[in-house]
Amino acid sequence: MSVTPNHVHIETIGAGPNLVMIHGWGMSGAVWQPLVKKLSRLFTLHLVDLPGMGFSRPIEPFHLHAVAEKVAETLPADADVLGWSLGGQVAMRIALDYPDLVRRLVLVGATPCFVNKSFDADSAEYHTTWEAGIDPEVFSNFADSVNEDYHKTMTQFLTLQCMGASDARSTVKMLRNKFAERPAPSSQVLFRALDILLDTDLRAEVGLLRKPTLLIHGDRDTLAPVQAAHWMMKTLPFGFLRVMAGASHAPFLSHQEHFIDAVVQFLEPQA
Repeated sequence: MSVTPNHVHIETIGAGPNLVMIHGWGMSGAVWQPLVKKLSRLFTLHLVDLPGMGFSRPIEPFHLHAVAEKVAETLPADADVLGWSLGGQVAMRIALDYPDLVRRLVLVGATPCFVNKSFDADSAEYHTTWEAGIDPEVFSNFADSVNEDYHKTMTQFLTLQCMGASDARSTVKMLRNKFAERPAPSSQVLFRALDILLDTDLRAEVGLLRKPTLLIHGDRDTLAPVQAAHWMMKTLPFGFLRVMAGASHAPFLSHQEHFIDAVVQFLEPQA
């Protein structure tokens, strides 16, 4: 377990090729605990706490490029990078900005753009219509509930994501305990991270991701609809898609065995 000089907390465990794992919004590296025992036999895992979350200190300024830069400073050489949700956008940003640091990508429940967008002829941005997202109001409702009770809301969120797992109850209990061990993010960090989800649109850059990329997506994902994963697979130069039937936004919790199999088959570590 270590904290790098740039104040990003990383837990390192296991033996084998380097696999960096980046969690989603409001979470911490603790979310990967159900997978650690099996994956650490095959990989050296680097479980990142994003800035301002878990044991990592907040940063200024706080936007996607800045977060990606801070995490990139911690990456071991020749690493495969796995990112979930917001962590998927951070992983993509790292691969775009620091391509020499990243070997391959695994993007879980990821999307180039979380919110639906209408065509805007006056915008200088990449402005084609995007209907593989969700209503921005979903994020504001989530922010309100988190602000009222962080741990309760995160437990409810993880419980939803674990539905369908044979050991859902024990998994949620363990995660609840793990999150309780780490400081809750400040409301300022949570809102700024939500702004990243609301504002980020990587569609114009996805085609520049020239790393072999595995997309793992649940077909019942309501936060990042599976249509986004299909779009990415078609747009990525070296994209591969694994849709998990019955899974929602966190297939690594609800379908752990299938998830681990998909990651191992793609990254092919030496047993």
